[in-house]
Amino acid sequence: MPLLVCLLVELGGGSDFDPKGKSDFEIMKFCSAFMTELHKYIGPRIDIPAGDIGVGAREIGYLFGEYKKITSSFEGVLTGKPFMFGGSLMRTEATGYGVIYFTKKMLQMEHKEGLEGKFCTVSGSGNVALHAIEKLLELGAIPVSCSDSQGTIYDQRGLDIKFLKELKLEKRLSLEEYIKKHSEAKYIPVSKYPKNGHAVWFIKAYAAFPCATQNELTKTDALELIKNGCICVSEGANMPSSKEAVNIFLENKICFGPAKAANAGGVAVSEFEMSQNASMQKWSFEKVDNKLKETMQQICTRVSLTAKDYGVEGNYVDGANIAGFKKVADAMIAEGM
Repeated sequence: MPLLVCLLVELGGGSDFDPKGKSDFEIMKFCSAFMTELHKYIGPRIDIPAGDIGVGAREIGYLFGEYKKITSSFEGVLTGKPFMFGGSLMRTEATGYGVIYFTKKMLQMEHKEGLEGKFCTVSGSGNVALHAIEKLLELGAIPVSCSDSQGTIYDQRGLDIKFLKELKLEKRLSLEEYIKKHSEAKYIPVSKYPKNGHAVWFIKAYAAFPCATQNELTKTDALELIKNGCICVSEGANMPSSKEAVNIFLENKICFGPAKAANAGGVAVSEFEMSQNASMQKWSFEKVDNKLKETMQQICTRVSLTAKDYGVEGNYVDGANIAGFKKVADAMIAEGM
């Protein structure tokens, strides 16, 4: 994102406010001012905003606190809240875990080998990337890469997820620090990246997971992935593959999970949070995880079968577009709109 970012892109508005370098108090004051206007347009049965890049549990907490102060009510009006006042367990892990659950089901639907024992590349080092790596390791895959704005780590033995979380979530340090503990790993600075490409996608892998940012995977990257035998690409970030890259994947019959389907895990757990708030319940981590897995499998199956029904079998982009449009269209027709 640019330096002057919209801190609250998914919260229905924006501002030229740069959160980098700001104190907790400054962030709180901004969130309070924003909610002063936003509260008129949201509600548990109207519009329920959620966080995204730059808007995590801290920001949602400040926004929710101001909403309660203004309305004198405790409602499930925001998702991604801290657990102590109505947030759901596993919201942080949801998108990263979800994209892996989707991919596992997609490979099964397309009669491909699973992820166990396979080398996988992941871009990014935020919540989505780190938890995708975590779930890959849990399933027996070998994630070998991750990246940040300064460079890429390649560890052919498999990444040390515990140390990565310490670096990026606790200490917020550069990935270059990784090789100080793991000297066998390789650090590739941005200055050494291929022209018009990203070092992550030049690493041989069975499956690739772009989990950083929009348009990070270019035509050059897509061609290199095909050349190196990659058979599956699933998007953990929002639209991380360029249009040219997507076309290359589809032309080469790659198992391609588009973001609108593959990274729905975060939205799914937001819905679970709304359900918990409405019933004043707290679900266990295991229950949320099982429901997330079931939801991602259902999404994948629906997309796959829709593509088959409309003559584009194996095309999950068209399948997701058609399935989404049909669901909305059918609802509108049923409501007489």
